[in-house]
Amino acid sequence: MERKTVGIVIFDDIEVLDFCGPFEVFSLTRLNEERRLEEPSPFRVLLVAEADRPILTSGGMRVIPEYTFQNCPKLNILVVPGGWGIRTELKNQVLLDWLRVRAGEVETLTSVCTGSMLLGFAGLLNGRHATTHWKSLDWMRASLPSVVVESNKRVVEDGVIVTAAGISAGIDMALRVVARYYGEGIAKTTAQRMEYPY
Repeated sequence: MERKTVGIVIFDDIEVLDFCGPFEVFSLTRLNEERRLEEPSPFRVLLVAEADRPILTSGGMRVIPEYTFQNCPKLNILVVPGGWGIRTELKNQVLLDWLRVRAGEVETLTSVCTGSMLLGFAGLLNGRHATTHWKSLDWMRASLPSVVVESNKRVVEDGVIVTAAGISAGIDMALRVVARYYGEGIAKTTAQRMEYPY
C-alpha cells in the first residue's frame, strides 16, 4: 500500500486541537480494522515548521516538528491549522510563499479554524467557498472579499480545498478527507474508534 503523506504546518501560538484533531484522525485510520495492530494507517502524518525548534502552542504545550520547510518531503495532503499565532504568521512571507508552492503540488489542501486566513492571505482562496472560526467570519469577509464565506457549515469543500470552522471542526474535516480517499465506511469506522459523531 502506498501511504498518503499528510503535512500539518505548526507555528507558535497554534491552537492545540486544530492540529492534534486531524493528526489523530489520520494516524488512527485503518483500512482493515481487524488488522489494526499489524497494519499502519494509510496516512503518514508529519509536523512541519519553518525552523527546527520546539513550537509553543497557545495552551503552553511544547511540540517538536519532524520537518522544516526546507527538508519537508513531497506531500499529498496539506493541513493548515489556526490559532492566535496566525496574527503573526499572516505577515510571515516565508510561510505564505511556502504555502503557495506546496498548494500547487498537493492533491488536497485543507485548513482548520483561522488557518483559512493564512490560505486566503496567500491568495489560495480567491473565488472559492470557505469557512473559518465563527468569531472570525466577519474578519474573513472584510479581509478576503473575493472569498465566498460560508457561515453555517462545519466543513466547506470546494474542489481540492477543504476548510473547516473552529477548532474541533478540524476532526470533521479530516474525516471528510478520509472519506474522499478511502470511502465513507472507513471514515465512519475511524470516527467510531474515536467515539466521535459521524
